[in-house]
Amino acid sequence: MTQFPPLRNDLLLRAARGEKTERAPVWIMRQAGRYLPEFRALRAEHAFFEICQTPELATEITLQPIRRYSGLIDASIIFSDILVIPQALGMEVLMNPGPSFPDPLSTPADVDKLRQNVDVDKELGYVFKAITQTRIALKGEVPLIGFCGAPWTLFAYMIEGGGSKTFTKAKTWLFKYPEESKALLLRIADVCVDFLVGQVKAGAQLLQVFDSWAGELSPHDFALFSLPTLNHISKGVHEKLRQQNIPLVPMTLFAKGANHALGDLAKDAGYDVLGLDWCIEPSAAREIVKGKVALQGNMDPNVLYGGREAIETTVKRMCEGFRQGNNGEVGAWIANLGHGITPGVDPEDVKWFLECVHKYSAGH
Repeated sequence: MTQFPPLRNDLLLRAARGEKTERAPVWIMRQAGRYLPEFRALRAEHAFFEICQTPELATEITLQPIRRYSGLIDASIIFSDILVIPQALGMEVLMNPGPSFPDPLSTPADVDKLRQNVDVDKELGYVFKAITQTRIALKGEVPLIGFCGAPWTLFAYMIEGGGSKTFTKAKTWLFKYPEESKALLLRIADVCVDFLVGQVKAGAQLLQVFDSWAGELSPHDFALFSLPTLNHISKGVHEKLRQQNIPLVPMTLFAKGANHALGDLAKDAGYDVLGLDWCIEPSAAREIVKGKVALQGNMDPNVLYGGREAIETTVKRMCEGFRQGNNGEVGAWIANLGHGITPGVDPEDVKWFLECVHKYSAGH
């Protein structure tokens, strides 16, 4: 195992483990991204997946927000993409500018075109190299998060051929070919397990699973198709790490739009942290999970366009909401947005958001 510099800021990891912290740790989904001029400058010279597949470039981009917001931001997240798993399964994915699959899966027979056995070290070793290099380059300033997409979200991309407003093709599979759909979802989940374990071995200190399209499923269909695969991932990662005598790391699940499932997810899904979108009040989420897990979130990303007063007011309200039901103390909560930051945000307004979290999550 690589020897890494000692961690100087463990706020995120303590909160993820459910410990009380002096203030809420804060990071931002998609924090290494298009809103940063330094990202756009590098992106102008390199294709998107070229950056993902070149560890030196992925490391540089991961470090950009850490440099810019040093002392204000409490975590880095490796620059990569959830769609590297469909690529590892043998599918072609283009980014122009959004993701597109030239040859999506049309019927269950098309599953035969996928790679039968995925060697994650061979297919996704570039992510592992980027994680190790980034962990060294961080010099212990903040922890490094690894991640993957959830099986239902990846399944939807692989069948729709890109993003969708209606998810008609992916849902046709669920309703017309339920058993074949479950088999493919489980197959994707197995690759997710190996990919996440590889990220921990490479140096990731926390893992996040993004189920970006969870809210597109009814509660019944989420429980039938998505939830079993999310459980499979948490259980599989824990088992494989134990088998290899590798210390467990905290795991976060962000099932966007599936607030109806928070109680079940907190009870027995096997995750330490549940991410919240902005469509639920923090105090309500606190009541539902009853302290069984830490929470992460949940400001609407578009508030960042509303000016400093709107940002400060919303952060203050968010912090108060997460404190409710917790004796007024900062409990197990990680401050974040309710989804990824969008490209048009002013980096100075991001700085203000981070400063407001520091101010109000400490109870001042």
